[in-house]
Amino acid sequence: MHMKSFSSAGMAALFLATVGTSAFADEVNVYSYRQPDLIAPLLDAFSEETGIKTNVLYLNEGLVERLKAEGENSPADLILTTDIGRLSGAKDEGVTQPVDDADINATIPENFRDPEGHWYGLTTRGRVVYASKDRVAQDAITYEELADPKWKGKICIRSGQHAYNIALIASMIAHLGDEKAEEWLAGVKDNLARKPGGNDRAQAKGVFSGECDLGIGNTYYVGLMMTNEKEPEQKDWANSIKVLFPNAADRGTHVNISGMALAKYAPNKDAAIKLMEFLASPKGQEIYAEQVFEYPVDPNSNASDIVNSFGQIKPDTIPLEEIAKNRKAASLLVDKVGFNN
Repeated sequence: MHMKSFSSAGMAALFLATVGTSAFADEVNVYSYRQPDLIAPLLDAFSEETGIKTNVLYLNEGLVERLKAEGENSPADLILTTDIGRLSGAKDEGVTQPVDDADINATIPENFRDPEGHWYGLTTRGRVVYASKDRVAQDAITYEELADPKWKGKICIRSGQHAYNIALIASMIAHLGDEKAEEWLAGVKDNLARKPGGNDRAQAKGVFSGECDLGIGNTYYVGLMMTNEKEPEQKDWANSIKVLFPNAADRGTHVNISGMALAKYAPNKDAAIKLMEFLASPKGQEIYAEQVFEYPVDPNSNASDIVNSFGQIKPDTIPLEEIAKNRKAASLLVDKVGFNN
């Protein structure tokens, strides 16, 4: 049973009544920030292979708070979410437990997993530059260059306080240090074409309309726009841009992750670990990555044809835990330079 969305207490109660507080050993209860239709093919493949059923509770916010409130009575076995901040935050709030599994560790590179085994990355998305095909001649760029005055009035970006940009800024702090990162962020602010806002797709739309020449966004949004049949105008936005992978010639492009964590009080721990092993396997990663237009973290697994069409990505190898440590400093820096003003 793949449950779509629970926006009311009644629907959430239905989920709890369905899975119960003593769930069967052949089930796994998943609390997910990823929308059910994105992960359904992945979970269906797991159930077909193992005979283990999955129940999904989708929340668009408050996942950690819910787990804390449920405590030892929580039916949650596995957490699926996006962004290193959410994964490390779940660990910090004490709602996860460590997993030390040889099969998982064999496919998930060390820099994409918690040193203590509390979370594991499954797919990555690059924080890249959407450059106008018509107005930007160059095919290479660095994050540092975004602060160059030659781009004054030509950059579009969503809120500096959004999790995706906080992670990027945190990575710049890790690479440049606090002082240089502040100078860089102030320089990027000076080059903005408009007040930060909208989502990543809105930045591509800004490039398409001519409002800006460069937009900052995640790679997977390009795939979502390219295949959007409900809003075909987004295909035009995607067609107007080329994806530039910053710092491809040196340290690599900043990436964030979609990942998993074992819930602290998982009532079906053994079955949940089997699901984690499947998600970490080459087969699981390829199914997941294709559905969400992301890159498998396993270097031996293949990205989809659409994702490969963006170009070759060289991920920054800095441990994501290092980025997570700088998130608070990044948020304070956004306010200090008045980035969103």
